[in-house]
Amino acid sequence: MKFGMSTLGCPGWTLERVAEAARDYGYQGVELRILDDEVITPAVVRQNKNRLRNLFGDGKLELVALGTSIRVSAAGADERAANERDLREYVDLAHDLGVPLIRVFGGHFPPGSDEAAAIARAAETLEHYGAIADQAGVTIALETHDDFSRSSTVAATLSRVRTHSVGALWDTHHPYRMGEDVAAVWTNLANRLIHVHVKDARRRPDGRWDLVLLGQGEVPCREIVRALAMRGYAGYVVAEWEKKWHPEIADPEIALPQHLAALREWTSDLL
Repeated sequence: MKFGMSTLGCPGWTLERVAEAARDYGYQGVELRILDDEVITPAVVRQNKNRLRNLFGDGKLELVALGTSIRVSAAGADERAANERDLREYVDLAHDLGVPLIRVFGGHFPPGSDEAAAIARAAETLEHYGAIADQAGVTIALETHDDFSRSSTVAATLSRVRTHSVGALWDTHHPYRMGEDVAAVWTNLANRLIHVHVKDARRRPDGRWDLVLLGQGEVPCREIVRALAMRGYAGYVVAEWEKKWHPEIADPEIALPQHLAALREWTSDLL
């Protein structure tokens, strides 16, 4: 198991500052979601390829994933075409930069479209582009997020995707808030699990959630991380501190080293 950090947690930092801090804190890799305070697009990644090559890879810090905004179950023809065009370009960019993984979302179920139809659309897209990714040596990870927050929904989608260049990303918060326990998520995702986002949160009386430092909320993050280690999970666990979306939460200088310290403490007797 390896530990990484997402740039979502440090939106005000330059790419150079991200690489410096990740090394100083002791992270093994970085997941690219924000670049110079801008949510990544294929154009943003393409325009910064030289900077990315200079800072990551070839014995330096690993660039572990491109955290895209693609939603593979889109129903509208224009949105679907745009997502698929971006996905193809991200595969090419990941191959060019030596990035092993691309994160995608399932998305929301459109009005008038049921879960089965959304799963079918997502699986069709992932089957087609998974084959392309396979040829490029890249893996696509479908996250437990949006209307695909239940691991059972992600598992149902992946059961229709034959290529193993497509797998599951377990975001620790979302299946928990949907009522799935650790054992259920592991059962649903274990045979396709390729990436993990760890985050903790505490439920408010009104049902909304506050993001908190790792181990200070109610999400069973310690149990999840130890279960992964004991079962031989060899991929990345990435600290996803959502500072970009929630500017009121702790600054990255506090949260990012705290997350890594907790992850190391929880697994010190297992790794």
